Amino acid sequence: KLCEGILNILEKDTKTSCQVACLEALRILSRDKKVLVPVTTKRNMQILMRLAKLDTVEDPLERVSEFPVIVEALKCLCNIIFNSSVAQKLSLELNLASMLCNLLQKCKDQQLVGDIKCFDLRLLFLLSLLHTDIRSQLRQELQGVQVLTQALESSLSIRWTAEYKAAEDQDRPPLSLQATDCAIEALKALFNVTLDSWNVHSKNESHQFRYMAAILRHCLLTTGPTEDKTEELH
Repeated sequence: KLCEGILNILEKDTKTSCQVACLEALRILSRDKKVLVPVTTKRNMQILMRLAKLDTVEDPLERVSEFPVIVEALKCLCNIIFNSSVAQKLSLELNLASMLCNLLQKCKDQQLVGDIKCFDLRLLFLLSLLHTDIRSQLRQELQGVQVLTQALESSLSIRWTAEYKAAEDQDRPPLSLQATDCAIEALKALFNVTLDSWNVHSKNESHQFRYMAAILRHCLLTTGPTEDKTEELH
């Protein structure tokens, strides 16, 4: 009942501070699988997707004041999808993976969207891990390899000196914690999406995998903010 009450409040047009507080409470509650059973419905998923700006295809991410709401809504969706097989099935029905790829594209060249990007990537990782049909959808319909590779390239701030050669700067500083976390989530999602891609057929796929290999080489030469994070990145 508490979760339902929170979602009823979130369905209304309330203040940003109220939305964040409600989403934080829901995120904590959503760690309990028993709590999720009655609230994992199409309606409730759509409420969270709306708050995460996943239902707006054209609108850019402009209002910085809304960013905390987007991040908390994505965190809630991560918990719900991880803990609920019903939510995993609804994700396919609601075309969640496509919406996440669209949101990820909106994050390109944007400032202050690191957390949005990170939890978008984490949600794509969870969907591609837990639902084989979504993994196939990402690979075949949504250009998931390209989208995720670009997200990884952006997180690593790669400069290119040739088509498949990244610039090697021995004096570059370690990645920030946020950029490292984004790169790690992108790598995890890429692993899932490319898991069954041992047989490359087209010229475009060949280019995509050579491009990815160059980025992965650069990744191995990159350090994170701590030894543990560097090890996790590699």
